[in-house]
Amino acid sequence: MKRFFALSRTQHGIIDLATTGFAALIWLGSFPELGFTALALATAFAGYTAIYALNDLMGLKGDKEKHDGGTLQSGYSVEASDDHHPLVQGVLTNNAALAWMGFWLVAALVGAYMLNPFIIIILMVGCIFEIAYCKLLKVTHWRILLSGVVKSCGPVAAVFAVDSTPDLDFLLLIFAWVFLWEVSGQNIPADWNDVEEDKRIDARTIPARFGPNVAARVILAAAVLTLFTSAFFPLYSPVPGGILFTLASLAIGYWLLLSPAIHLWKSKDGQNAAGLFDKASYYPLAMLFLVAVWIFVSTL
Repeated sequence: MKRFFALSRTQHGIIDLATTGFAALIWLGSFPELGFTALALATAFAGYTAIYALNDLMGLKGDKEKHDGGTLQSGYSVEASDDHHPLVQGVLTNNAALAWMGFWLVAALVGAYMLNPFIIIILMVGCIFEIAYCKLLKVTHWRILLSGVVKSCGPVAAVFAVDSTPDLDFLLLIFAWVFLWEVSGQNIPADWNDVEEDKRIDARTIPARFGPNVAARVILAAAVLTLFTSAFFPLYSPVPGGILFTLASLAIGYWLLLSPAIHLWKSKDGQNAAGLFDKASYYPLAMLFLVAVWIFVSTL
C-alpha cells in the first residue's frame, strides 16, 4: 500500500486537509456534528488522494523526462519516501495507479453528493484544472494560476458543505488566502527544487524561466499578501476574538511562511526554498488548531 500512498503523497495530502477544516470552522464558528464531520473528512481525504494521484498520472511523461538518467528527488520532508514518484520508478503500473485514482474519485463524488451536490462541480473543476496544469508544463509559467485554483477548491467546497449559501465575499477571501499560500509556500518553492531538471527539458516554471531573484520576490510578495488576507477572517466569522485572533494568526503566518520567505529572499539558496516548503506546509494546520482552540475557549 505504501506505493499507492506515495503516488497520492498521502502524508502531504493529510496535512492539506487542514485547509478544508479551517475554512469550514472559521465560517461556521462552531464544531459540526460528529457524523457530518466524519463524512466531510472522508470525502476531503478521497478528493485529495484522487487529485494527487491524477497529478502523477498526467505528469508522468514530464517526470520521466526530468529524471531520465538522473537522481530521482525523494521529495521534501513532509512527503519524502523511497517510493516518491512510483510510476517513474516503475514500482507501480499505470493501470494500478489509474484504478487507485478512480476508486478515490468515485468515493469523493459520492461523499460530495451526500454533503452538497454543488461540491461535485467544484471537484470536477479541480480535476480539469489539475490536468491542464500538468499538460502546460512546457507551455507557460502562468500555469501556476491553475495550481492555486486547484488547491483552493478543497476549502471552498468545505464552506459549501457546512452552508449551501455562503457569503460570496468570504468565499473570495478563503480562495485568495489559499491561492496565495500555494504560490508562496508550495508551488514556487517546489519548482525551485526541480529547477535544473526543468531547465534541461525546457519546462516553464517561474524559477526556471526567471531565475532565483524573480522567484524569491514573487514568493515574498505572495507571502505578505497571504498574511494580509488572513487578517480579515474575523470580519466574516461568528467566532469571537477580533484583534486577538488576528494577532495570533499573523504570528503563525510570520513563523511558518513569511519569515522563511524573507530568509529565502535574502539568501536565494535552494535549501532555504526546501525549508520554506516544509514549514509552509504546516501553516494551514496551525491555523486550524488556532480556530479550533478559539471556538473551544469561546464555548466555556
